[in-house]
Amino acid sequence: MPATRRSAGAPRGRTGPARGQSTISFANRVTKSVPKDAKSLVTKVDVADRRKPAEAVKVEEKPNLDEQPEQEAGTQEEVEAEEEEEAEQVVVPSKSEAELQAEKLSDAHIKRYWKAIEQERKAPRVHQQGLSVNDKVLRYFDVSSQYGPCIGIDRTKRWQRAERLGLGPPIEVLSVLLKEHKKTNEGVETAQMDRVLNSIAVGS
Repeated sequence: MPATRRSAGAPRGRTGPARGQSTISFANRVTKSVPKDAKSLVTKVDVADRRKPAEAVKVEEKPNLDEQPEQEAGTQEEVEAEEEEEAEQVVVPSKSEAELQAEKLSDAHIKRYWKAIEQERKAPRVHQQGLSVNDKVLRYFDVSSQYGPCIGIDRTKRWQRAERLGLGPPIEVLSVLLKEHKKTNEGVETAQMDRVLNSIAVGS
């Protein structure tokens, strides 16, 4: 293999650029060409404001809260009294005609309604021996698909939605719901199928 020739001008340990090549220097200040209009925007006032001493800045005096006149204290008491009166006046929502009609239904009417539903069946229902008539009516309403889905919605809201859509939900169901609310039954709004699905989701 032929030996490579080395130029005489290049020393052996030289690592810099070759001759004729310019080097980058960061020692000098790098400037950028700025249009004349931008230079005129910088005013001498801005520079003078920066050089102001901290003593020249005026501090606004804060009013002393302890020295309030007695009249303002009196008006504050009046405002507090008015707010308490407004809080005591609880707005009672007006009941709809369907709710008024449902409240008038008696337990005997609801039993006759459920007996009419049972007479349509050929065989008695299974696993409902320990349930009351109200529970049977509500569970039958849950599985009645013509009134919309019962999952993820309260029974009262489902009944009201079916009423708005003109599906004609039974007034007896609303009557049962209102009576259960008076008994402070907390689980009356949740459909039985919704409870079953929630228990499955929690157990999985």
